[in-house]
Amino acid sequence: MSLFLTVVSLDEALGVIRRMAPAPRGEEVPLGEALHRVLARDVKAAEDIPGFARTTVDGYCVRAADTVGAGEAIPAMLRLAGEVRMGREPPRPLRPGEGIAAPTGAMLPGGADAAVMMEHTERVGDEILVKRPVAPGENVILAGEDFSRGAVILAGGRRLSPRDAGVLAAAGFDRVAVYRRPLVGIISTGNELIPAGKTPGPGQVRDANGPMCAAFAAELGCLPRPYGIVRDDRDALDAALARAASECDAVLLSGGSSKDVRDLAASVIAGRGEVLVHGIAIAPGKPTIIAIAGGRPVIGLPGHPASAYIILHALAGPLFSAMSGQPREERRVRALLSENIPSQKGRAEFVRVRLDGDRAIPCFGKSGLLNTFAPSDGMVVVPADREGLEAGETVEVILW
Repeated sequence: MSLFLTVVSLDEALGVIRRMAPAPRGEEVPLGEALHRVLARDVKAAEDIPGFARTTVDGYCVRAADTVGAGEAIPAMLRLAGEVRMGREPPRPLRPGEGIAAPTGAMLPGGADAAVMMEHTERVGDEILVKRPVAPGENVILAGEDFSRGAVILAGGRRLSPRDAGVLAAAGFDRVAVYRRPLVGIISTGNELIPAGKTPGPGQVRDANGPMCAAFAAELGCLPRPYGIVRDDRDALDAALARAASECDAVLLSGGSSKDVRDLAASVIAGRGEVLVHGIAIAPGKPTIIAIAGGRPVIGLPGHPASAYIILHALAGPLFSAMSGQPREERRVRALLSENIPSQKGRAEFVRVRLDGDRAIPCFGKSGLLNTFAPSDGMVVVPADREGLEAGETVEVILW
């Protein structure tokens, strides 16, 4: 075992996370299953899109030169040369002085270079009165104008939205290469823990970290796999860790409010790999563990939910983003600090705050309580080289 509460800086811990993160792996899935997945590579057009010039309005396909000078008082007069039907080729090319009726999306006939809206015309027998001129290319889309063959439609690394699915379908893709969702094993430890749906007995508390870790992993593009609650027992913890490491791509292990339990977790993890970090100069979350077990990344979180959530943001977030190829959309806003935040120099301190307009109000309280965690909007980081922050300072709030 390499480190037992030999404290490292937050930057050093993040460096370990970046080095240990497995590269994301790709897979091909049906387009209908790709929503919110991350593209593993650029998607390029296999053909010109659209493959033919078409109208964008209901009206008439015309030669723009035939509408020059047209107006309400003296409209341009064109001969009606038939109609273009949807999904069909035009009956023939357009000749000078002619117009062909066409609905939105119809194929532009040869010889035509524009379309005039129905509202700007009047039909008189076989004549079309055009009351407004159009320029070449007006109200039409040319072949390849959307995407030319070989052009990048969507760049790799993009998180697919519903509108992206529509674009890809229009470009002829019914399957797409995306990054595989990493499987994250979640283990909660503690003799005092019971499932969330049960009523606690004396000395018992409900497991909050398991569901919270699962939700956080899912939000970062991973697939959570809960392994339930494990007692503070070496054999039980070793068996759960062995199974999770063999079945998953990474493991979150939470719990251990006492030194003996933390050392037990580190010892068990080391028996199946290597403890890379056991102690980070941050508050809360100093006893956090970063390790490799069974060839898989493992992060050991504090037992208190508010502290565990901060470590999820600070360390598990970068790990999951790297593994899933998921762009990390960390939202930040600037605000004025409403009151002083004291801090101990030499460690980075994460302080929960709530926002009130342009003010950031610290949520101070006892570390074991949740009543400052629930109403908070995010956190402010006091750098390790500062002895706190002063009221009136402009701070950056990392939103939950």
